[in-house]
Amino acid sequence: MKIAVLVSGGVDSSVALRLLHAAGHELTAFYLKIWLEDELAHLGACPWEDDLEQVRTVCSQIGVPLEVVPLQREYHQRVVRHAVDELRAGRTPSPDIWCNRRIKFGAFFDHLATARGTGGAFDRVASGHYALIEHGAEARPRLLRAVDPVKDQTYFLCRLDEAQLSRLLFPLGGLPKAQVRRLAAGFGLPNRDRPDSQGICFLGDIAYDDFVRAHLGERPGPIRDRDSGQVLGEHRGHWFFTLGQRRGLGLPAGPWYVVNKDPCSDTVWVAQRRALPRYAAAQLIVDAPRWIGLAPAPGPVGVRVRHSPHIAAARWRRLDASRIEIRLAHADPGAAPGQEAVLYGGRRCLGGGTIQAVGPAAVSTTRE
Repeated sequence: MKIAVLVSGGVDSSVALRLLHAAGHELTAFYLKIWLEDELAHLGACPWEDDLEQVRTVCSQIGVPLEVVPLQREYHQRVVRHAVDELRAGRTPSPDIWCNRRIKFGAFFDHLATARGTGGAFDRVASGHYALIEHGAEARPRLLRAVDPVKDQTYFLCRLDEAQLSRLLFPLGGLPKAQVRRLAAGFGLPNRDRPDSQGICFLGDIAYDDFVRAHLGERPGPIRDRDSGQVLGEHRGHWFFTLGQRRGLGLPAGPWYVVNKDPCSDTVWVAQRRALPRYAAAQLIVDAPRWIGLAPAPGPVGVRVRHSPHIAAARWRRLDASRIEIRLAHADPGAAPGQEAVLYGGRRCLGGGTIQAVGPAAVSTTRE
C-alpha cells in the first residue's frame, strides 16, 4: 500500500512511521510547517527546526523520503482567525479540532491532490493520532476511541467526515502509550525520550496567554463576585479566562472560579467553590452538530466538552432544524460556549458541535 505519513518530530508519529515501514508499505513522510514566523517570532522560539531535524533523522534511518509542506497561510486563515474571533466574542475555541479538519486532513489533502495528481495518489494518509477507524456495513467508516483512555484523541478528530476518515490510518489506536515508548526504544528512535507536546499544536513553547495578548492586547475590566456583585479586583482582558478557571485571578480569600463572562461590559464573574454547583452547566445548546455518518437517535449518550479520559453521561434531543440540547447527568462548571461538545455511543465517536450557550434552564421550543 502507498501511504503518506504525517510526521511532527514527536515520538508518536515516528513510531507510526516505523510500524508502517515494518509492515512493508511504500511510504513518503510529510512535515507540515504551520509555525507563524511573521506573527510569533518576537514571542519566543518555536521548536519547528528541531522537530524537522528529528524527523529527518527518523526518516533517514529507514530510507523514507521526506517532504516539507508549508501551510502557514492556510493555518492562519482557517484556524487562527477563527480562534481569535471566538476569544474576542467571549467564547472558548478549540483550535486543534479545526486544525485536524481544515489543515492536517483538509489543506494537506488538497496539497496532495494538486501536487501529485492521480498518478501520484496515495492509498492512505497516516498519522500518530490515538484513535481507531473501523469500516462497518457498506464500508462506512466509524471513528472509535483508542484503547488508551488517557491518550485517546477522538475529541480532536470529531469534525472529520466519512470521506476524510475513509482515507486515514491511525496505527497507534490499538496501543497504550507505554508500549509506544517501548517500541520507540526498540527502534532506536532519536526522539524516544522526548516528552509529549502540551497545549495548542502550533505554539510550541510559547505561552498561550502571550499568543492571545499579541492578537487582542489587554482590555482591563472588573472581576465581580457573582453572588454579591462586589468588585473583587481587575483583570487584563476577559479573553484570558474561561468558565471553570481558577488560575490567574489573583484574588484573596480564594480559591475563586470563573462562572461567567460579559464581553460587552468586560466583566469576569467569579464564585467560590461552595457556590459552583449553582452556576455549573447542566444544559448545553449546540449549534449545527456534525455527525460522523447518520445522526443517532435522540436519547442517552456520552459527552466530552474537553480532552479528558472522562466521558459524562447525558441525553440529547433536537431543538429545531439546526440546534440540539444536551442534558448532562451531572452539571459541569467548566463547560463554556465555544467549546466542542463531542458525543459518544459506547466506543464510537458520533460527532459533535460547538456549544453556543450553557445553563440550567431548558429551552421551551423542543421536539424529540
